[in-house]
Amino acid sequence: MDSVSPMFCILLLISSTLSSSVVPSREEKFRAKEKEQMASSIQSPRLLDLIIRDYTVKLFDEGSFNTGVLSKVHLPANLSGIEVETVRFRCGSLRRYGGRVDEFHIGKGVTINPFVERVILIKQELGLNWSSIYYSTYNLDGYVLVTPILGLLAYNGGNDDQNASTPNPFGLDIVASEIPIRIYFTNVTRLKGISGKMPYCAYFEGQGKVTLASMVAPNVCEAKKLGHLGLVIKDTGLSDAPNQYTKKMSRWKVALVSSIGAALGAFLLGLLLIAMFVKAKKRSKLEEMVRRAYEEEALQVSMVGHTQKTIKRPLVDHYI
Repeated sequence: MDSVSPMFCILLLISSTLSSSVVPSREEKFRAKEKEQMASSIQSPRLLDLIIRDYTVKLFDEGSFNTGVLSKVHLPANLSGIEVETVRFRCGSLRRYGGRVDEFHIGKGVTINPFVERVILIKQELGLNWSSIYYSTYNLDGYVLVTPILGLLAYNGGNDDQNASTPNPFGLDIVASEIPIRIYFTNVTRLKGISGKMPYCAYFEGQGKVTLASMVAPNVCEAKKLGHLGLVIKDTGLSDAPNQYTKKMSRWKVALVSSIGAALGAFLLGLLLIAMFVKAKKRSKLEEMVRRAYEEEALQVSMVGHTQKTIKRPLVDHYI
């Protein structure tokens, strides 16, 4: 019995170890399912911005990033498809020299409001899948995105004696007063095979407002402040005229074509009816002539059959 008890303890220890290793895997599956549900429930661009902000600022608090160094942010699995990069500047340095965050080129002389010691810039590239949430929030009727949504937002980066999240990482307004902010779009995938359509710069502002502007260079836009934007083209079924004018012209063309088609159809139908009437009349006349000819022939035969012929008796000479 004494020899069995150590073996039993070993088996019990192995069993507990295996069970402890199995339980986290189930928890991970449950958490993954929760993340998928969370991702599907994000339908607001504003909510998505806040989630990305909180996750990025938390990494600054952990000391993962250094000031002035552009760093890639690895988001959780439920936000897969979104590429985020961040950098922290001193506001005075950003005002004097400007800065660059991938596609966004910020010139010198920007105005930062409210003014703080440090600013965190968070650049987003949502990808075409996540960019689709902008269709439900903004009115893009008649237009289609040809690039993923790009965004650059600014938040309070704290003071020298504070971390990024103390106080609350509130948003900052950065306005280009001297040199406009330039955005260079490199991921223009949906323009392949499309000719004769010039993209427009679409600026997504607050309260569902979209502002369209022409590009300053191929795939290059300019902006006065930070935010979200993308390149759009007019839908294939629309012309280069404004939407309202295009709709009126389309309705007028449809009405004209319909009227001409109806008149032509009525004319052809009339010709067909006339031809059928003439043909039927000729056939009826021919049948009448045949009928009369047949009746006349029958009448003549009948008269011949009923004609009485006079029988003359032969004369007999009597010789006396």
